Amino acid sequence: MSAFEDSVKKLSEFGLTPYEAKVYLAAAKLGPTSASNISKIARIRREEVYRTLPKLEKAGLIDRVLGRPVKIRAMPIKDALTFLINRKEEQAKQEISDLYIKKESILDSFDAETEDIDLEEETHHFTLISEKDAVAARMSALIDGSKTSIDIVDSSADVVRFILNYADVLDKTIKRNITVRILTVCPDDENAIPETLQKHIPRNSFSLRYVETLPSRYVMFDRRQALITTSPDGTLADMKCLWTDDSSLVGLIERDFEEQYAKSKDWQDFRLSPSEKMTRIVRQLRPRDHVILVYDSLEAKRDTLFNYLRYGLDNGEAVKYVCSEESPNEIRGAMQDFGIPVSEYEKTGALDIMNYTDIYIRDGKFSVLDIMDTWDKYYSDALAEGFKGLRVTGEMSCFMKHSLVDELIEYEKALHTILDIPLTAICAYNAESLASVENPIDVYSELVKAHGKVLFAIKDTTIGKVEMRKA
Repeated sequence: MSAFEDSVKKLSEFGLTPYEAKVYLAAAKLGPTSASNISKIARIRREEVYRTLPKLEKAGLIDRVLGRPVKIRAMPIKDALTFLINRKEEQAKQEISDLYIKKESILDSFDAETEDIDLEEETHHFTLISEKDAVAARMSALIDGSKTSIDIVDSSADVVRFILNYADVLDKTIKRNITVRILTVCPDDENAIPETLQKHIPRNSFSLRYVETLPSRYVMFDRRQALITTSPDGTLADMKCLWTDDSSLVGLIERDFEEQYAKSKDWQDFRLSPSEKMTRIVRQLRPRDHVILVYDSLEAKRDTLFNYLRYGLDNGEAVKYVCSEESPNEIRGAMQDFGIPVSEYEKTGALDIMNYTDIYIRDGKFSVLDIMDTWDKYYSDALAEGFKGLRVTGEMSCFMKHSLVDELIEYEKALHTILDIPLTAICAYNAESLASVENPIDVYSELVKAHGKVLFAIKDTTIGKVEMRKA
C-alpha cells in the first residue's frame, strides 16, 4: 500500500468516502489546481472527480478559484481534520439525542402494553451477573432508578471506589432526595471516605457509619432490590454479583443492614486509639509480609505481638514465638493472662514458644543458611499438620547481647529478599536495646530497608521520633 492510499484509508475513518478522500488529498497536495490534475494524482477518472467535487464543496472542504480555467483549492489539511472531527461530534450528539427520544417512545409503548398483561401471581427473580461491565451497567441503572434509599455495605476501599465510579449518577439521584446509608470498616486513614463523599455528594444526603466486621457485601435499593457479592470475601468491585428482587431475600438483607446499623458508630464520633490502630494493622498482615516492630515497653510489645499471634491462631495458622528479651515461661504466663489458652494450643502443635538458642544462635554460632532452612522446615511441617500457614515473631535483642549487629542486618536482608515461603513475620526490637548499638541511626536505617512494613510508636532521643505506620 502506497503512502497516498494509506492516507486515503485513514481519512475515510473521519467520515469521507474513498473517492472524497482521494480528491481532497490530491487537491491538498497540489494547491490550487485543475480537475484534470486531481484526476492524475488521485488515479481516478475525471468524471468521478467532477461528481465528487460538489460534495466536498458543500461540506466546505474545497472551494473554486474563479478564473480561466476554474481551479480547485482545498482547505488546509489541519483545519480539514478539525472540521471533520467536529462534524463527527455533532453527528454523535444528534444520534444520542435521537436515541433518548426513541427511548421515551419505547418506554411509553412498553408501559401501555404491560398494563394490559394480567399476571396470575407475583414473580421474583435471581440473576447472576458475571461480567464486570454488566455489573457496572446494572449498578448504574439501579442507582438511577432508586426512589427512596440506597444502602451500601462494603469494604472501605471499595466504598471509595463505588463513590468515584458512580459519582455522576449518584449526584443526579441525590437531587431527588434519595437517602444514602453506608456501612463499612474504618480505614487506616479515618478521613479518606468522608472527604471523598463530601467532594462528590452533599453532606446532608448521606449517612456514613463504621462497624467492626463485614460478614457480607451488598447494595440495597429502595428495600426492594439488591446486588450481592457471591463470595464471603468478595466485594462489589468483583466480577460476579447476584441481583434479586425476591422479597424474602431482600427482607433478610434489610434486617441484616438494620441490625448492623444499630450497632455501628457515626464516622464523626468514631476515633481509634493508637493501640486499636496497631491491632488493626497487625491483623491485616498477610503471608510474605515481613515487618519490623520497635517498642518501648514490655506492655507495648506484648499487646501488639499477642494480638497478631492470636489472630493467626484463630485463623487456623501455626505460630512460633522466639524469645530473647523474656524467657519462654514468662511469655507463656503473659500470653495466658492476655487470654490465649497456651496449654491447649501447645498440645495441638499450633503454638510453639522457644528460646533464641533454638534457632538464632545455636551453641554460640550464627548461620543465615541454617536459620533459613529451619524456617522452611517449620513452614512445611505446619502445612503437613493441617494448618493454613505459619505466623512467626522473634525478639531480636539477642543479637545486640551477643554483639552480632552486622550478622543481624545480614539475616534481616536475607529474610526479606531470599526466603521465598509464604510465612508472616514480625521482628521485634526493644528501642532501648536498639539505641545502645554503635551508630544506631545507620543500623535502624538498614533494618527499615530490610522490611516491607514498619510498626512503631515511641519517642527516643537517639533514634528520633518514629510513628506507627506501614512503609
